[in-house]
Amino acid sequence: MIEIINLPKILDDRGNLSVIEEMINIPFKIHRIYWIYDVPGGEFRGSHAFRENEEFIVAVSGSFDVNLDDSKEKRKISLNRSYFGIYVPKMIWRTLDNFSTNSLALVIASKGFDENDYIRDYQTFLNLVK
Repeated sequence: MIEIINLPKILDDRGNLSVIEEMINIPFKIHRIYWIYDVPGGEFRGSHAFRENEEFIVAVSGSFDVNLDDSKEKRKISLNRSYFGIYVPKMIWRTLDNFSTNSLALVIASKGFDENDYIRDYQTFLNLVK
């Protein structure tokens, strides 16, 4: 199930801190971390689903939208704070767009990169989730 997860906020006059811990804040072991940045205006990232990989996506800086589709319902979630993110389970079509200037998307994944895990054709995705 797609879920917005609030991360702990440790407030301090010197600056705040949030933390992500596997199997505590997010429901999987971390195998890969990557970030998306310098996305030109009007461009998008993603537009695929995963057969097995799960992800947790956070806007560490700036903002962007995460468009999610489970074949029955489409949902858009705007990420714009570094103390919450979205858990995206396997078999959910996702596209990230509407990136603000200097935005930074942090993506934490349950699997290492495997091209065979990607579903890059939307019709194939729809056929698989039926």
